[in-house]
Amino acid sequence: MSHTFHIPVLGLGYSVDTPLKVARYGISSVISIVDDELVERMREYHTLNSSQAFVPIPKSEPDARARRITAYLNLIGQLVDEQFERLKNEPFEPGTDITRYFELLPDSSQLKQGYDLMLDYPDNEGRQIFQDVLRKKIMPGAIDVNIMSKVDKMNFDADGNYLGDENTDALAALRGFADSNLHSSIILSAGMNPRLYSYLETFDEFLPDNEGHFLKRIILKVSDFRSAFIQAKFLAKKGLWVSEFRVESGLNCGGHAFATEGFLLGPILEEFKEKRTEMVDDLFQLYQGALVTKGISCKATPQQRLTVQGGIGTAEENSFLMEHYQLDATGWGSPFLLVPEATNVDEQTLIQLAEASPDDFYVSGASPLGILFNNFRPNSMEQLRLKRLHLNRPGSPCTKKYLVTNTEFTDQPICTASREYQNLKIKQLRSLNLPQAELQQQIDTVTEKICLCEGLCTSAFIKNGILRPKENSAVAVCPGPNLAYFNRLYTLDEMVKHIYGKLNLLDKVKRPHIFMKELDLYIEYLQADIKLHLLNITEKKKKQLSKFKAQLQEGIGYYKELLNKAAAVTSLDYRNELLAFENILKHVQVP
Repeated sequence: MSHTFHIPVLGLGYSVDTPLKVARYGISSVISIVDDELVERMREYHTLNSSQAFVPIPKSEPDARARRITAYLNLIGQLVDEQFERLKNEPFEPGTDITRYFELLPDSSQLKQGYDLMLDYPDNEGRQIFQDVLRKKIMPGAIDVNIMSKVDKMNFDADGNYLGDENTDALAALRGFADSNLHSSIILSAGMNPRLYSYLETFDEFLPDNEGHFLKRIILKVSDFRSAFIQAKFLAKKGLWVSEFRVESGLNCGGHAFATEGFLLGPILEEFKEKRTEMVDDLFQLYQGALVTKGISCKATPQQRLTVQGGIGTAEENSFLMEHYQLDATGWGSPFLLVPEATNVDEQTLIQLAEASPDDFYVSGASPLGILFNNFRPNSMEQLRLKRLHLNRPGSPCTKKYLVTNTEFTDQPICTASREYQNLKIKQLRSLNLPQAELQQQIDTVTEKICLCEGLCTSAFIKNGILRPKENSAVAVCPGPNLAYFNRLYTLDEMVKHIYGKLNLLDKVKRPHIFMKELDLYIEYLQADIKLHLLNITEKKKKQLSKFKAQLQEGIGYYKELLNKAAAVTSLDYRNELLAFENILKHVQVP
């Protein structure tokens, strides 16, 4: 790997073509393949932009979802390969892409050190040989893809017949990636889906060749050690190796927020660090045994990387995490929303994000999946939701149906953000003769849901000039709270230099340490959960809340110890913030 960071998946449309913008510089990024309508439209856009003939794949055709995804990934792979070949053949001169490739690398990179040596060489034949060696060593960044495992709608034909397990949304998307020409990774997020994990086994692309190399790799996005180990064991028993655990902060991240049971990022990473070797040995034993049954011999343990993402904001935080927890890389997501070269953010949203204050970022119940969702108050989708409420027309038209999960009122699942569901639910609530305050609270919970299928794609359509005349122009955006401290637009070079400590974009910006911001979010989460259950609390919920609080207190104890241990290697000092949060938590009463 050329770089020690990657750009994680950003919404649906924000990073859908990010590899075309950064992969030639060796930077890896992640495309969401949840929405085949989006990838088909982006395929048309990029095919025509590269002067090729576009052949559409209509939704009515057999296996259209998987084929659309395959076609899009093949196109992105082809275009990146073409860009990279051009880059490799450029002269080492100021302003060329090949020079930019090397200038963006971290100083710790052997490639960067080789480049710096080449610059010191006399301008003669020896320098030319040096340059040819450098050209052969460089590689493009990975074009990885993301599937939210549990976004796995069942699909039916026009007569209402079930199309079979292999045609559910997640399995069809996986097939789309497996059938593509990409040599990269699939990132499985949002928990375990046994049906999807079992389907992985049917593709030889995820099995090792005789040298132990993989055509396609598996990455798990996880929030704690236990769930990571359970999922990896399930896969290892099927002869499937997890090539990377991508640990994400439960609440201090963008997109959907999967709160842990009070486990904080520092202690989670410490557990991975302590148990990593033992886990790899256990997994390899299971993996090796499963491969034998497939007639495959595997003597060497494959590499298993460990990375972290969610809320990293400074080079010092970045290097401390890398060094102290022995990580292979870090993920930087939300800050790249302010890098127009790298992501698809429309102009209005860009201005709103650049001017935002910490209060504009909040954890909401806006997702139809019933999972906490990091939201941004000024976004135009939120404004449209409020306008519809004012006009007494709650909910959104449901056209894409990726998040249909509710069968409370209908035989076929519908989306809780849809106008159909919200009208039926409000009607039901009004018939229950609830006290006015409780009725309003429940209606607010119902109407908080927004259409993510449309809202998370719109920005990409606006930015690329492909929004259709009658389409909704409202944008949903889901940055992590860390973005509040970045307050203008940045170039790709500026952001990469910031990550590696060659430039400080947050100089003089008052910002909480990554660990303290997450702790703050977890205490807020606990307080909100207590408030929600105050009037009607069960013994089971009491135990869960008490355990949650105790876990946070344990995390605070860990951070105190860490401060003492790490004082010699970092100037990051958050002792005062830690003591203040400890005091707040002490006064949080579980009923």
